Amino acid sequence: MCIVAAVDGAEHAERIAREAAALAAAFDLELHVVNVLTRSRFVEIEHGSYEKRGETVPVERVRNSAQEIAERSATSLSTPPTCVGLVGDIATETLEYADEHDARYVVVGGRRRSPVGKAIFDSVTQDILLRAERPVVTVMRD
Repeated sequence: MCIVAAVDGAEHAERIAREAAALAAAFDLELHVVNVLTRSRFVEIEHGSYEKRGETVPVERVRNSAQEIAERSATSLSTPPTCVGLVGDIATETLEYADEHDARYVVVGGRRRSPVGKAIFDSVTQDILLRAERPVVTVMRD
């Protein structure tokens, strides 16, 4: 069992990692910090690399980049977590990872939106909340 923190590399990501670390410490569980790069972002990276160097980017290198983002989000933690980089749909990959590692909680970031904003704009946090089969903790932005 573990706590899974889903981070995106934004400034708020460190706060998500800290809250997840506090949960992990409270339950005496391991912390996994996960960053998922979307397939569209992967295609952008690969397209740029092909234009510049004439070569494609291995998926493993993109996963490593995603892992580095997770690691940067966790630099202020006193206990180093397991940092993971994945590629795909953010909600799907996060929830599959949480299922595979029997996460006790999934910790995600969120922001306040109006009812219209919720209806119009896609929200990864909302997708995770609706599809998760385990408790989800949402750390709201200030």
